[in-house]
Amino acid sequence: MKNAMTIFKKELRSYFSSPVGYVFIIFYLLVSNAFFFFVQDFFKQGQDSMRGFFAAMPWIFLFFVPAISMRLWAEEKKMGTVELLLTMPLKEWEVVMGKFLAAFAFLGIALLFTLTVPISLAYLGKPDFGVIVGSYVGALFLGSAYLAIGLYISSLTENQVVAFIISLAVIFVLLLVGIAPVWLNAVGSLVSFCDYVSLLSHFNNVTRGVIDSRDVVYYASVIVLFLYLNVKNIEARKWR
Repeated sequence: MKNAMTIFKKELRSYFSSPVGYVFIIFYLLVSNAFFFFVQDFFKQGQDSMRGFFAAMPWIFLFFVPAISMRLWAEEKKMGTVELLLTMPLKEWEVVMGKFLAAFAFLGIALLFTLTVPISLAYLGKPDFGVIVGSYVGALFLGSAYLAIGLYISSLTENQVVAFIISLAVIFVLLLVGIAPVWLNAVGSLVSFCDYVSLLSHFNNVTRGVIDSRDVVYYASVIVLFLYLNVKNIEARKWR
């Protein structure tokens, strides 16, 4: 785990070694707050709830998270540093875990800055903090699943734009299958399957304020699956 933490520190530093990381966070805050306060017209609704804020999160993350993960492997491959990295006395899972944790920490920092929203709500009314905390936990689960998918896809290409577009497409499909009109006319067993595999359905469950073990198992399975595929892909490259 010591080696994974070394990779973690290196990758986390790289997010803030240029203005790009700061621009990402500022852009995310502007979009999420503008959508909540102005597009959804929070002030006219007169409710001290963050339901609208979290309802938009899966779609804002759809663009934001692949942008975080796209460079993690693609840049290494394009610059040729991945060969050097794989010759070091590091296990593949340590490198993958270090990169994943760094991206997760960056996402967590971005979410941390959104705490101004519940603080503002507490000043204006009496929001249900149990639901808000549960929704933030759900956002971390959802973001982690997006990151694991994006990290794996980044390992398949040396082009960051390609990694971004494919990640966005895969995540979009996994969101779309959870929307009722998509499977409204499907047979019962197919509806249940689509509902289970959807990233959106499980996020909606968590944002209701109840963290069910089935939702935790689902997100853990998605994260472990894509990190495992990432490790296998890196192992295969090492022996080429």
